[in-house]
Amino acid sequence: MHIHILGICGTFMGGIAVLAKAAGHKVTGSDANVYPPMSTQLQAQGIELIEGFDPAQTSLNPDIYVIGNVVSRGNPLMEEILNRGLPYISGPQWLSEQVLQGKWVLAVAGTHGKTTTSSMLAWILEYAGLAPGFLIGGVPQNFGVSARLPGVPQQDANSISPFFVIEADEYDTAFFDKRSKFVHYRPRTAVLNNLEFDHADIFADLAAIETQFHHLVRTVPGQGLVVANGTEQSLQRVIERGCWTPVETFGSAGGWQAINAAADGSFDVLLHDELQGRVQWQLLGQHNRMNALAALAAARHAGVAVQAVIAALGEFRNVKRRMETRGVINDITVYDDFAHHPTAIATTVAGLRAKVGRARILAVLEPRSNTMKLGVMKSALPQSLADADRVFCYAANLGWDASAALAPVAYKSETFNDMNRLVEAIVQQARPGDHVLIMSNGGFGGIHQQLLDQLAARY
Repeated sequence: MHIHILGICGTFMGGIAVLAKAAGHKVTGSDANVYPPMSTQLQAQGIELIEGFDPAQTSLNPDIYVIGNVVSRGNPLMEEILNRGLPYISGPQWLSEQVLQGKWVLAVAGTHGKTTTSSMLAWILEYAGLAPGFLIGGVPQNFGVSARLPGVPQQDANSISPFFVIEADEYDTAFFDKRSKFVHYRPRTAVLNNLEFDHADIFADLAAIETQFHHLVRTVPGQGLVVANGTEQSLQRVIERGCWTPVETFGSAGGWQAINAAADGSFDVLLHDELQGRVQWQLLGQHNRMNALAALAAARHAGVAVQAVIAALGEFRNVKRRMETRGVINDITVYDDFAHHPTAIATTVAGLRAKVGRARILAVLEPRSNTMKLGVMKSALPQSLADADRVFCYAANLGWDASAALAPVAYKSETFNDMNRLVEAIVQQARPGDHVLIMSNGGFGGIHQQLLDQLAARY
């Protein structure tokens, strides 16, 4: 079968492309904006990318068009597909019908930490010899790809693994299906990592998102498991609306807990107040400990012993663009991180602070997500940047005044509408020993390499 994917360079749709190619389908795709890591991953897989959405792409004559949620009415290629009555389907529905059917799906949902927790969970199952399939909104460094089909488990060389780990997004499915993506996945193990207001472009308020999460809970079978963050009142409200599945909590008394965290990142794991073991790993921060607890509970439900989970976490390498070191020039370290919601920004900066102690942190922010562009979270930005020593904000194409929003931290912040001036300002202020933390959910105009190049030229 030949499938043509509209919006192929998004992390989710790029993963669909990889899975379809591995399943033996011919895969082509188009998108308007192409940037790593997804573009390089697709090219490495031999998948043809077409820039733009020219209606002439229908001359490819695919068997079906798979539509990403970046595509809306008015898209010229989509309009041609509709006018000609050509077959199309959403990415989540294609995945559900072609890949997930009959699988033990482990779905990781939440406002924050989905990518990291999904990557941890997939790695734990891999470490245990279970050869899971997965689709993750990033590139886990333990695997080097964002998606793959299930393989052959070590325990049974004559079968294909039943396990599939998926990052379960609450964003809408497609312009013709406004349900959250995750309602298509029908998980046996569902992780509810956390729940805050986000995606202001499609949800009116937190209650609307809670309703979608409850739709997910409704799909988990009675013999499955819901793993829920025990510190989140929003998730408690979701479960109280009706749950027909056993629930295990993490982060609160009586469930899975992380205690005795040390400066090197290690911590003890408790279940029902009984010590289960100590995790020795490379990650830092309370948010990553919570992610680990969620992955641990989900993996145990799939049959992995707790001690094997702890050993696997010790060899876990974080996802690309999650506090990823992009380079060091004259003892100035430049990091790339996907943080864009104020809560994620705050936890990311706090995690780096725990790592670097009193060294200076230069936070570089692009408020690029739809929620941030609408200005819904702008009042929370100053507090989210409290642990940073200097703040640089790229404010081009915003519908609100970034300087005014950052007024409470005006003594340490600057805003820029020009990328060149932004890079020049960072280079002028950076000094040996500094840590430059770049945060965006997009390519940020290639600022990482520009900054490293200019720092190298300066020194």
